[in-house]
Amino acid sequence: MIVGLITQLADLYPLITVLMKIVSVVFSLVLLSISFSTKAQIKKVLADKIIATVGDKFILKSDIDNAIADYKRQAQGQEGVVLPSSCQILEGQLIRKALVLQAEKDSINITEDEIQNAIDSRIRQFLQQFGSKEVLEEVAGRSIAQLKDDFKLLIKEQKLADEMQQKIVEKIKITPIEVRAFYNKIPLDSLPLYESEVQVLELVMHPKANRDVEEYVIKQLMDYRRQVEAGINKFDQLIKLYSEDPSSKENLGQFNLNRNEKNFDPAFMSGSFRLKEGQISAPIKSKFGYHLIQLISRSGDDAVVKHILRIPPISNDEINETKHFLDSIRKDITANKYSFGEAVNKFSDDEGSKFTGGAISGRDGSTYVNYDMLPDKEMIVLLKSMKPGDVSVPQVYTDDRGRKTVRLIYFKERTEPHKENLKEDYNRVAARALELKKAKLLEGWFNEHITNYYIGIDEAYQSCIEIKDWTKVANALVKEKSY
Repeated sequence: MIVGLITQLADLYPLITVLMKIVSVVFSLVLLSISFSTKAQIKKVLADKIIATVGDKFILKSDIDNAIADYKRQAQGQEGVVLPSSCQILEGQLIRKALVLQAEKDSINITEDEIQNAIDSRIRQFLQQFGSKEVLEEVAGRSIAQLKDDFKLLIKEQKLADEMQQKIVEKIKITPIEVRAFYNKIPLDSLPLYESEVQVLELVMHPKANRDVEEYVIKQLMDYRRQVEAGINKFDQLIKLYSEDPSSKENLGQFNLNRNEKNFDPAFMSGSFRLKEGQISAPIKSKFGYHLIQLISRSGDDAVVKHILRIPPISNDEINETKHFLDSIRKDITANKYSFGEAVNKFSDDEGSKFTGGAISGRDGSTYVNYDMLPDKEMIVLLKSMKPGDVSVPQVYTDDRGRKTVRLIYFKERTEPHKENLKEDYNRVAARALELKKAKLLEGWFNEHITNYYIGIDEAYQSCIEIKDWTKVANALVKEKSY
C-alpha cells in the first residue's frame, strides 16, 4: 500500500513532497470525473471485467482506464505534472470501497439532497466546460439525465468515503513538540530554500459612473431588447456586437445556473429565475454593470441563460473622486484611527477580501507570496518603491474584467531568501507534519481493518507494490478456501 511507504519516506525529506502528492491522490479519492475525450471512454466496453472486490463492492477495469484518461486530459498543457499509475489508482479505489463499507457499517448518512446537489454541481462544471447541453451530450454519448444517473452511485460513495475518512482523522492534532521533532528529522542539506516573499493587503474601490451615463446605458439595453422582440436582430448577434463580458466571445454570454449556488451576483440570479423561457429581462444592475438576460431553458432549480453586459464608462472625474476618497482613508489609517483590515471591511468593493482583511494569497492559501504570484504588474512595480509598513497613495489600475479601479496597497512584510526554519516557516512545517500524522493514522486504521473485508485482486494486478497488503489478504482468503 502507498501508506505503507510513509515510514520510509518520513526520514527522507526530498521525498516528503512526493509523499504529500501521493497522500493527496490516494486519500482525497477524487476519482469520479469521467473522461469525455471519446465516447468509448464513457461506455463500458465488452472486454470490461471485475479486477478487484472489497466486500460487496467491485472495481472494473474501465474504472481504472477512465480515471487514467481523465487525469491525462486534466494535465494537458501543464508541465511537471506527475500522473498516478494504474496501481496507485487501483489502491485509491480499494481504499474508497473499504471506507464506504465502514461508513455503511457505522451508519454514516448522506442525504439525497446532498447527493443531488453534488450531481448538479458536477453537471454544471461540464456544461461550463463544453459550452452547451447539446455539445456535452454529443461528446459524452449520453443524455444529461443518463449522466446524472451514472454519477449517483459514484458521488454517494465518494461522500461516504470522505465522511468516513474525516471521522477517522478528525481528532488528530499536532503539537509544537511534534512539529519540532518532525523538522529535526529533516537533513540540513535537504531543507528547502524559499525566495523572498511578501505579505500584501489591498483595499479596492470601483469608481461609480454618474447617473446620466447609467441612464444612457439602460436606454441602449432597452433598445437591444426592442430589436429582438421586433425581429430586427437576434440576441446572439447583439451579444457579439455589444456585450462587454470577456467570456462572451467563447460562450456567447451563456451561463448554467443553479438557484442554490452562491457564486453568482444575487441580482443577476434573481432576475434570471423570474423569467419565462425565451423571455428577455429589463436591464438588471449587478456589481459588474447592467445586463439584459434571456432565459434559454429551465428545469427546477437549474437554468440556462444568455446575457449582454454593458459597463457604464467611467470618466476621469469619477476616478479622481475615488482617489480623493481613498486618500482620506489612507490618512486615517496612518493616523491610527483604524487598521488597514478594518478599513477593508468598511470600504472595500471586493466582497471576498473582507474575509481576509484584503490579503493577497497564493494557491496554497498562504498570505506570503512570491513577487511573481502577485495579481498584476502594476502592483509589483509599486512595491519596489515601497518598504514594509508603508501604505501606498491611491493607485489606478485595470482589473481582470477590464474596469478602471482604484486601490490602496499595504506592504505589510517582506521576508529575505532563506532556508526553511521553524521561526519563519512554522505553519508550513506544521501542515506537513499534520498530514503525515494523519497518513500514519490511516495506515494503522487500514492495517487493523483490512482483514475484516473480503478482498479479491485480479492476477494482472498482483504484482502492484502499492497494493501488496491488499493482495496478501486476498491470497490468504484464496488459500483458505482451497483447504
